[in-house]
Amino acid sequence: MTQRIGYAAGAFDVFHIGHLQILRRAREHCDILIAGVVSDEMLLRTKGISSFIPTDERAEIVRHIDFVDDVHIERVPDKLDAWREVGFTHFFKGDDWRDTERGRELERRFATVGVEVVYFPYTAHTSSTQLRRALSAAADRGRAAASA
Repeated sequence: MTQRIGYAAGAFDVFHIGHLQILRRAREHCDILIAGVVSDEMLLRTKGISSFIPTDERAEIVRHIDFVDDVHIERVPDKLDAWREVGFTHFFKGDDWRDTERGRELERRFATVGVEVVYFPYTAHTSSTQLRRALSAAADRGRAAASA
């Protein structure tokens, strides 16, 4: 029987329960789970945001999750490049990508190399974007109080 090698990519910056849930669910669907940690440079290039936690520290945090078998740092934006470097059979993604043009394109591209895209429920009540906004607002309040 062929091993199911799973790959779940993310920034994993300001790590939260949604990250943990997607990694846990991914591990339930594969024999080996590799977490792709998007580098600081790629976060800035693809999302226009700077990470709070440096790449190496985010990778170290994810590496110490019991059900993550290995970590791959993504330094290029193309997920097929990650596949070439890692060799996974299943790519795990939050279902906020399902039935979107980006999701369909991802599925088309991975189908050409035999990789199955598997979607898991997106944790809408907790997201890195929401946490970033809250941290930024708290910092703004702190600066305003300090200058008053």
